Amino acid sequence: MPRAAVLGRPIEHSLSPVLHNAGYEAAGLAGWGYTRFETTAEGLPDLVEKSDPDFVGFSVTMPGKFAALRLADSVSDRAQLIGSANTLVRRADGWFADNTDTVGVCGALAELLGDEPVRHALLIGAGGTARPALWGLAERGVKKVTVLNRSDRSAELLPLAQNLGLELSFVSFDGDLSALARTVDVIVSTVPAAAVEDYVFTIAHAPVLDVIYDPWPTPLTMCAAANGYKTVGGHVMLAHQAFSQFEQFTGVAAPREEMLKALNQELQKRSQTTK
Repeated sequence: MPRAAVLGRPIEHSLSPVLHNAGYEAAGLAGWGYTRFETTAEGLPDLVEKSDPDFVGFSVTMPGKFAALRLADSVSDRAQLIGSANTLVRRADGWFADNTDTVGVCGALAELLGDEPVRHALLIGAGGTARPALWGLAERGVKKVTVLNRSDRSAELLPLAQNLGLELSFVSFDGDLSALARTVDVIVSTVPAAAVEDYVFTIAHAPVLDVIYDPWPTPLTMCAAANGYKTVGGHVMLAHQAFSQFEQFTGVAAPREEMLKALNQELQKRSQTTK
């Protein structure tokens, strides 16, 4: 019985089982199952290497993305470039590591912007999610990215930006954010909603991809929508990265419509229980 699972900590609220299991059912993959295992970064290699051969792959969330890359026998170019992996696929020659967060960003940007040209992006945050966000923006055709962060982390991100052909600059929250936001084509926020809550009226002057989806909508997306801009949440990014994982695990085209429907139903159910 082929199986897959998501690994990380905390993991109990992960939506990956909802997406993948809905996909198995819709694709007619009888006997397939997807579950979750809680593990630290230190415990991840042992869990993966001792896993039952029935496990064809693992989705990896924090804090295990760096450990997943290190344990792999082969690595995709994008995972190597970004420096972390959220996908492990069992192959005949060992574990293959990929980073489908990149695909998630591309899919979310496509839903947000359609065919609109994008040249300048504002990226909020410089942590782990900023790296696949930069990859996705470069794939989209962005040439210039301004990073809004409380500290200058250019030493960490500049090598990646240069490899991607991006012109990268940094600003702090003390700058003229209103003027900056009005010059960009898209805003990508990779930080918790509370981190920018005091600045949303200043920043929300362009289409927004906010990687947060719980709670949703975020203050930033609500403000941008009130200003007439389209917004997309992290659940869209989550779905698109899962489509790629599903296809790598199964070799079958992801039934996207059914997977998205299951995800949206689960999100709606959770929102009702928290009211």
